[in-house]
Amino acid sequence: MSKAITLQEFIMDAQAEFPFVSGQLTRLLTDIGVAAKIVNHQVNRAGLAGILGESGTQNSHEESQQKLDVFADRTFMRILTAGKSVAGIGSEEQEDFILCGDRGKLGKYVVMIDPLDGSSNIDVNVSIGTIFSIYRRVTPLGAALQNHDFLQAGTEQIVAGYILYGSSTMLVYTTGSGVNGFTLDPAVGEFFLSHPGMKFPDSGTIYSINDALLDAAPEAIKRFIAGCRDTKGVGLKGRYIGSLVTDFHRNLIKGGVYLYPSTKTNPQGKLRLMYECNPLAFIANQAGGLAEDDRGKILQKSPTHLHERSPFYVGSTNMMQALRSCWMASS
Repeated sequence: MSKAITLQEFIMDAQAEFPFVSGQLTRLLTDIGVAAKIVNHQVNRAGLAGILGESGTQNSHEESQQKLDVFADRTFMRILTAGKSVAGIGSEEQEDFILCGDRGKLGKYVVMIDPLDGSSNIDVNVSIGTIFSIYRRVTPLGAALQNHDFLQAGTEQIVAGYILYGSSTMLVYTTGSGVNGFTLDPAVGEFFLSHPGMKFPDSGTIYSINDALLDAAPEAIKRFIAGCRDTKGVGLKGRYIGSLVTDFHRNLIKGGVYLYPSTKTNPQGKLRLMYECNPLAFIANQAGGLAEDDRGKILQKSPTHLHERSPFYVGSTNMMQALRSCWMASS
């Protein structure tokens, strides 16, 4: 029986295999795993700990924060700022970026994070998650960070990942050389490699969209969904949980496509480009899938502000190509 590989061992082995991966990045990935364990513990005991429900505050998008939103944000901030790897952090829960290491002069990396995705599902015990990505700083070491350190295109990501707090807790990430998943063993408090070399199936049977958005969506999306529903026995199924990480993870495992379109009310879309779309798009590409916005490949977009929103479509190659055909037919 082969020995199970821990997240820490996997990260260290990857550092040896890729010399350009620095010790600081190794430490940063390890810190994210530690923070994930702390958040997972509180998620699992949220009802007993009295941290279910709204906190009475709002985030930068004027949305009501759940108590676990606040806890997760504080936990990741506390752990990531304590190390020497991070120069700055952009959080979906914070209006502006946070400078670390002598006001952003130290540390090689910038972290973008959605500390608790799907938090509206917390009180009904539906799976939720954390989404993160890592960039190299643009300004030289010793200089204060600037806006352009945070407003980098998704193509500049060097790491992207998510943590899924579900029936089991998983950490999935890529450094640009494939996607690997690790499952937390609560008995020993370690993440173990459980899903090496994760790949989107080329074709899927699942389409994931909030039906309430469909009437106000672009014609291409209406055309695509109509095609999914008129399959004459092919067996496509509509599945939508409303927790982005959970919907994405299911489609990655089983094959499918996730759609959050632009609408008449939100012509720029609703998902956050830097905190949600870019990390999952990077993971999808590394897993053999595709990700786009209304105009094409989303990773090439140059963000203009920290909390920019975007339409988002991601999933198995064949289903995404069918969606692209609908865009062409509707243009």
